[in-house]
Amino acid sequence: MLSRLTLTALLALALPAAALDLQSMTEEERDLFRAEVRSYLMDNPEVIMEAVQALEARQAEAQAQADLTLVSDHAEAIFNDGFSFVGGNPDGDITLVEFMDYRCGFCKRAYGEVEKLLESDGNIRFIVKEFPILGEQSLLASRFAIATRQIEGDEAYKALHDALMEFNGDITLPALRRLSETYDLDAEAIEARMDEDAVTEEIRKTRELAQQLQITGTPTFVMHDEMLRGFLPYDQMRALVEEKRDL
Repeated sequence: MLSRLTLTALLALALPAAALDLQSMTEEERDLFRAEVRSYLMDNPEVIMEAVQALEARQAEAQAQADLTLVSDHAEAIFNDGFSFVGGNPDGDITLVEFMDYRCGFCKRAYGEVEKLLESDGNIRFIVKEFPILGEQSLLASRFAIATRQIEGDEAYKALHDALMEFNGDITLPALRRLSETYDLDAEAIEARMDEDAVTEEIRKTRELAQQLQITGTPTFVMHDEMLRGFLPYDQMRALVEEKRDL
């Protein structure tokens, strides 16, 4: 059932403001107006869906415009924070940024699509923002991954990142140690770094940026000037890349 607020919003799409000034009507006029509206909607229920769709389209456009401003206002922190992993082609003409969480099912689905995009294009700069928001296991994984990059470098980070994106079990220290052994990493040094301020500060800065960008879920992408909230399949990302290149 539509709420009174929603109904008023829908009517506002079709009627001039003066027509909705119920306060200036007499009680009898208000009753007649309500009855007429109800009768019209009962006879033409498809109008409700048309109005809802129009309202949603306007809201989506307003959100997209707001996101453009947010990306512009925080571009330096998004694209050049000085600590996030940069992969793909570091000199690519399009930059794709992903805010991700290792426990996020949609991030895991997106991982394969992103890798396919990077491999098929070859001219995309890809930035990973560690954004652990799904509990202690997420935070543990991000701390281990960030510490790996700080201790072992980008190549080791990418290998561990890929492994964690494909990992489906519980993320525990023993599990992380086993993964690190697979790639011949110094697990002891990585564990010692995990809780240091250098790791905590990276996570804090990314969370602060996400808050400024009004990001509340993962995955969230930024491509060029646009924020993409949620999972996108390869074909849609491919089309967006071409669209951005044509700007």
